[in-house]
Amino acid sequence: MYAIIETGGKQYKVQTGDVLHVEKVEAKEGETFAVAQVLAVIDGEKVSVGRPFVEGASVALKVLEHGKDDKILIFKYKAKKHYRKTRGHRQPYTKVVVENIAVNG
Repeated sequence: MYAIIETGGKQYKVQTGDVLHVEKVEAKEGETFAVAQVLAVIDGEKVSVGRPFVEGASVALKVLEHGKDDKILIFKYKAKKHYRKTRGHRQPYTKVVVENIAVNG
C-alpha cells in the first residue's frame, strides 16, 4: 500500500517505513502528526483518487530531526558595470518517517 500526499507545496509518494525530507513542519522531534492532504491511496488493485483529496484518509508522520540543506549561492552581476552581489541560502527541512497510512471507507 502506498499513498500520494501533499505537504509544504510538494507531492510525495510514501509507504509505511519511508524516511523523507519535507519542508519544515512546526512539530518537535519525536512528535507524530497527521497529514490529511492525501491525493491518492493505492492498495493493490484498489485505487482511491481524491477530488482533490481522499476523504477520511490520513498519513501519520513521526518527526526524526530538523535541519538545513546544503548552501546554494546566488550570484548577481551586471557586465561592464562592476556590480557583483553574492548571497547564500540554506533551506530548512524536517526529516520524517511514515508510520501509518489510514483510509476510512
